[in-house]
Amino acid sequence: MLQVNDIEVRVGARLLLSPVSFQVTPGDRIGLVGRNGAGKTTLTKILSGEALPAGGTVTRSGQLGYLPQDPRSGDPEQISRDRILGARGLDETMRRMRKAEETMASAAGVRRDEAMAAYTRAEASFVAAGGYAAESEAARIASNLGLPDRVVSQPLKTLSGGQRRRIELARILFSHADTLLLDEPTNHLDHDSILWLRSYLQGFSGGLIVISHDTELLDAVVNKVFHLDANRSVLDIYSMNWKRYLLQRETDEKRRRRELANAERKATQLMAQADKMRAKATKAVAAQNMARRAEKLMAGVEGERVSDQVAKIRFPEPAPCGKTPLRGYDLSRSYGSLEVFTAVDLAIDKGSKVVILGLNGAGKTTMLRILAGIDEASSGRVELGHGARIGYYAQEHETLDVNRSVLDNMVSASPNLNDTDVRKVLGSFLFTGDDVEKPARVLSGGEKTRLALAMLVVSAANVLLLDEPTNNLDPASRAEVLNAIRTYAGAVVLVTHDPGAVEALEPDRVLVLPDGVEDLWSDDYAELIDLA
Repeated sequence: MLQVNDIEVRVGARLLLSPVSFQVTPGDRIGLVGRNGAGKTTLTKILSGEALPAGGTVTRSGQLGYLPQDPRSGDPEQISRDRILGARGLDETMRRMRKAEETMASAAGVRRDEAMAAYTRAEASFVAAGGYAAESEAARIASNLGLPDRVVSQPLKTLSGGQRRRIELARILFSHADTLLLDEPTNHLDHDSILWLRSYLQGFSGGLIVISHDTELLDAVVNKVFHLDANRSVLDIYSMNWKRYLLQRETDEKRRRRELANAERKATQLMAQADKMRAKATKAVAAQNMARRAEKLMAGVEGERVSDQVAKIRFPEPAPCGKTPLRGYDLSRSYGSLEVFTAVDLAIDKGSKVVILGLNGAGKTTMLRILAGIDEASSGRVELGHGARIGYYAQEHETLDVNRSVLDNMVSASPNLNDTDVRKVLGSFLFTGDDVEKPARVLSGGEKTRLALAMLVVSAANVLLLDEPTNNLDPASRAEVLNAIRTYAGAVVLVTHDPGAVEALEPDRVLVLPDGVEDLWSDDYAELIDLA
């Protein structure tokens, strides 16, 4: 359970949330909503204990499971299955069992007997903690999240960003935490996994706060809605499901408009009377009182809600280039004995639109990173054509220097622009005033997405490599990104599980991994998008 008392949320001098109190009890399934940058992620960090409020207190009881937008925890060398089992402390017991098994297989005599005794003790601890049943449960959760045994048997360092995030989600669900804080849990999930997660959360008996732009998830799961209004720095609490919340917000907005109009009309009448009375010295005091009544009347009415601003996203006019600015020859990637893909050839022509599809773990992100020159192929080569300028958008925002400010990141991407022009572009992406001095590490997932896209805008790239560009975005910002993809004149290579992004791209060709099949696009491939 969470008990929140008068917490205030700030980033620097900027107020994100005025003091608010609430509690999260078993059975509460709360959807935390609001535009990108409103402070949702910052609030969940405070609730989880990873950050401190500017004021007030958070009291936690029971176990808490927190899924951040960009999970980075865990030893890269750790086996993924052990990372999940570690949520209940079973990983250490299994490590002892494996070590004893290895010793039994290679040792003899007294040493072998000692290893057998050590194995017996470790196994007894494992069984006492519900080990084999728990191991089966962990495998079931992982499988339902699109993580087969082949994946969970690998070290964390070999996994894609999407697989890594699903391992963390599986770990949290396996933990049997009393309260869950989930920040965009459906990112990187295929259609079947999203359906399973909805069902799981519907039946979850503990407390839940979920941040999601997946309205179908919110509609299916939540029984309360917390709306963080960025314009008013207020948390509006609705004890109702998603559909009723949408209707109630519209009703509230109509009521506010009526109340404001009535108050303005009455205040105008009072001020007009006060102005007339001021002409007579004997009525000056009465006029002053009437003016105060008008001011008090207006102060007591909540103003009409200001519409949220939306970033104006337009990808750059591409720099001139040759007929084929990017080629890949015989590209392969493997991790030890594990082959991700082999012998892939592709040519990205000027202005062409290509979508890369395949199951999770098929190497889509790896392929983009190789084409972007960030990773090296295990074999084969990438060749840039005449005038090629590559712009890469990474789903995990690796292109951002999190220790540098928003402004410094932009300057590094646009050395030919002056400070005024850089700030103008940042302003169109809703980074204004002191926001540009914030280090990138404190940005929410949606804000990092906006910054990374802003850096692409000033790059003059003629080939865009886009990896899940619509993740973490509110509906209005997502629509802007889709329009930017639709109108961009350069070449695009897109990895996405968002059917709307593929529709906006209108691809010429498709590359299906891991087989490396390149084909002309047809609607027959559309069914693979949700599996991407």
